Amino acid sequence: MTFTVTLQPSGRSFDVTRDEPILGAAIRQGIGLPYGCKDGACGTCKSRLLEGRVIHGAHQLKALSEAEEASGLILTCCATPQTDCLVEARTVPGAGEFPILKMPGRVLSIERPTGDVAVIRVQLPANQNFQYRAGQYIEFILRDGSRRSYSMANAPHNLGTPPSIELHIRHMPGGKFTDHVFGTMKEKDIVRMEGPFGSFFLREDSDKPLILLASGTGFAPVKALIERLEELRSTRPAVLYWGARSKADLYLHDWAEAAAARLPHLRYVPVLSEPKAEDGWTGRTGFVHHAVMADWPDLSGHQVYACGVPIMVESAHKDFEVQCGLPDDEFYADAFTSEADKHGD
Repeated sequence: MTFTVTLQPSGRSFDVTRDEPILGAAIRQGIGLPYGCKDGACGTCKSRLLEGRVIHGAHQLKALSEAEEASGLILTCCATPQTDCLVEARTVPGAGEFPILKMPGRVLSIERPTGDVAVIRVQLPANQNFQYRAGQYIEFILRDGSRRSYSMANAPHNLGTPPSIELHIRHMPGGKFTDHVFGTMKEKDIVRMEGPFGSFFLREDSDKPLILLASGTGFAPVKALIERLEELRSTRPAVLYWGARSKADLYLHDWAEAAAARLPHLRYVPVLSEPKAEDGWTGRTGFVHHAVMADWPDLSGHQVYACGVPIMVESAHKDFEVQCGLPDDEFYADAFTSEADKHGD
């Protein structure tokens, strides 16, 4: 049995099989909907059900509260239609542009810029033309079938020779995948991947000034966005705010400084929440999104791209909109939801 989902205002329709989430069907058919985690944890895919009936699978209340659900909002990543449905959701040009591929990869290098961050490069297979947009992510498929998501930190034109993707992985002690990365993973290991996924990428049809907001390893897709801006020779003013606990946690600080020195329209503002005495830090301190608000009390003419821990992304979205006048549809986010986040641990 299949149902038809029609999107407003685009008017596009697609079929959804029984027990299939709306988002999964859209991705399968190359239709671009906004989404992030695909696991009911981040709320990026939140849309409004105008007609029809759906059943929600497991999801976090922070992503969709009971009151929101009662008012007609749904999470397309875990809403399965029970009838034909009419859904109000903005489509994302380019989100379904490239085919989603399952493929093997070979670990080329593993670097440890800090004790709890690994920068790994994974060689892409020569017989598959893997394409993606800067800011998107891939999923590692583990032996038991579970998956872990990581954003590509290099833009597609910077794959290098041999072609490889760069990933920034923070160690989560006890984490099934990150314990492996920091314990037994070695060069030449084979990994299985699928992608590209995600609707976090540069809206290139706009000329609005940019706020690039990252916390921790949320810097990875933002780095790819900066590389894309450089490739485009963009003249859009952009400010990178990168928040971390201590200076060591700014694990590619030199890269960010060099990019800002090289690109005339990019400025870099690092912000530490817990600088150590030995850091000798004289720069900005506190919450990184507060630094943005102090510098830009009026964001009504900006676009914001935010990536990092969910609490930072959620706080920035709310505060920028309510206090700084940022239009809701100009906040683009990729919340780095861990397995603990997804299961409410």
